[in-house]
This record gives sequence, structure tokens and C-alpha cells, in this order.
Amino acid sequence: MILEKINLKKYLLIILCSCGLVAQAQNNPYVDDKLVHFGFSLGLNMMTFGVTDSEQPIMMGDQTDTLHARVSNLLPGFSVGFITDLRLSRHLNLRLCPGLSFSQRSLTYKAISGREIHSGDGQYGDVISLLSIPITIPLYLKWSAERERNYRPYLIGGGGFEYNVYRDTEQPVLLKGPDYFVEVGFGCDFYFQWFKFCPQITYRIGFANQLTPTDENPHLLPDNAFYTDAISRLMSHMLCLTFNFE
Repeated sequence: MILEKINLKKYLLIILCSCGLVAQAQNNPYVDDKLVHFGFSLGLNMMTFGVTDSEQPIMMGDQTDTLHARVSNLLPGFSVGFITDLRLSRHLNLRLCPGLSFSQRSLTYKAISGREIHSGDGQYGDVISLLSIPITIPLYLKWSAERERNYRPYLIGGGGFEYNVYRDTEQPVLLKGPDYFVEVGFGCDFYFQWFKFCPQITYRIGFANQLTPTDENPHLLPDNAFYTDAISRLMSHMLCLTFNFE
């Protein structure tokens, strides 16, 4: 009986030591030494606008008024992408990550006089919904800290070109196609046996005015022009939670 207890304790000690060694073992120890590797990404995004009002009295029907526009009803969107990663040094990587996003933003209008807002044809009220499907071609620099067991935090930053492939000409506000942006963020690499799982959070700021002026929009009805005339600039911003698989 005593020998059985001793053997049982011995086996338990061996199991605990084995579990400790497994917990400390590194998965994919040489994955970061590759010159080039590939992957894909899935993400959730939240797009908004930096809105600059025109602050000018505009004609609404048979009266003039001043309107203020603000972004409301932010809805989560979806993003997919492809990753090409080039190792520059032990801590620095260059990444090309083309992708496609789906998102929607809403503009809410308020009149200084407090009057109700509605389009000339009665189709729109004080809220305009704008759908965007931009294709992005960003280039990033990724700086990674030293790896600790099976995780490695990093910072990422860069910029690129974006083109909105969907422009709803039936809306009284028409978005332009091209845009240029910068993006910064952070994340962490988690190492598994066959791949890396890398969640990251980034924030993107666009530089091109996305508003199509009234005189450049041939689809805009004259009675609905005040939706566009109330705004002078629309700058695209996006917060994104991305899950990279590499």
C-alpha cells in the first residue's frame, strides 16, 4: 500500500512537470524568421465622418435656413483582406494588406430655426443613410517587441489608397470614390502550432473630401440640393478590430 502511494505521487509529479513543460514550450519557434509569409484577415469596422458645415443660409423649398449635419446611428461593418509580410529585421516588418470593407453611415440634419426637414419629393427626412464599399491598398510598418513564450505585442502604422466602389446616386448626398489615409494601431501575435492568430485595433483618418459638390452631381434633384449645400467637407474616419491569421 505504501509503495502504491509512493508510485501514485511519483506519477502525479511527472504529470505536473510535463504540463509545466508544455505550457512553457514555444509553438512555431521559427515562424518569425521567414523572409516572406502570407495570411488573411477578418474584421469588424465602425466608419464615421468628420463633418464641416457650410454655415451658409440655404434654400429649403420657399424659405432659407441654416442646417447642421452630424453623424448618427453608427452601424458595425465587415472587412476582409489578404496579408503579405516582408521581414526587414528582428523587430520590423513591411506589410501590404489589400482589403474590402462594407459599412454604413448616417447623417442627421437639424435646422437652426427648428423647422422640420424633408426632401422636395418627400422621400427623405432629416436622416440620410450612406453605404460604402471601399477597396483599400495600405502599406504598413509593424514593430514587434521580443517574443515571450507564445505571444508578442506590436505597434503598426502606415497609410495607403482607398476607392469606394459603391456610390448610391439616388441619395441626395453623393460620396466621391478615391481617398488617401493614414492608419495607426496595436495588436498582439499569439502563436499556435500551425499558425499565428493576431488581433489588432487600428484607427484610420482620410484626407480627401468625400463630398461631391452640387454642381458635380448630375443625379441630384434641385429640391434636394440643400442636403449637400449644408456641408462643405466630409472626411472619412474608421475604427477597426481585425483578426489576422498568418
